[in-house]
Amino acid sequence: MQQDQDIASSASGNAIRLCGKAWTAYLAVYMQTIILVGLFVAALYWQPHQWLAATIVFVPLQGWLLYRWLLIRSVRLYYDDIGVWVYSGVLPWKRGLTGVKWRDLDEAIFVNSFWSWLSHSYCVQVRHRFTKTNEIAEVDMANGKQAVITINQQHQQRIRQGLPL
Repeated sequence: MQQDQDIASSASGNAIRLCGKAWTAYLAVYMQTIILVGLFVAALYWQPHQWLAATIVFVPLQGWLLYRWLLIRSVRLYYDDIGVWVYSGVLPWKRGLTGVKWRDLDEAIFVNSFWSWLSHSYCVQVRHRFTKTNEIAEVDMANGKQAVITINQQHQQRIRQGLPL
């Protein structure tokens, strides 16, 4: 089928970006960085002659935290004429798409709670109508509520207009 051949490894030119990760997704990385810096400073304060050993441990951990921060930043939810997709990845062998084609889409939902309402950070689920293994489920998505509304509107519009699914 032509539609199966249109799936690429990156966003197409006609893709419309819906949302990315919210500030709440970065909280764990920020807290871990603060703790690591505190431990590093404490280690240097109590054992100043062991700065080399502390640095050898500190630098790779900060690199790992930077990688996690970049990975969170790379997540993008978008839709195009084929379906709804999540693009993520930092390293070339880890970059890619997962998604649900319009023809297989059941519904898009967001999980509403006091915290999500307060922070505008939602859990977004795009459900596959035949299987649970191909669903999109992303937490801490900024503007996730509006993204879900847009996905459902686009899906209904495609059905009503008889556009290819």
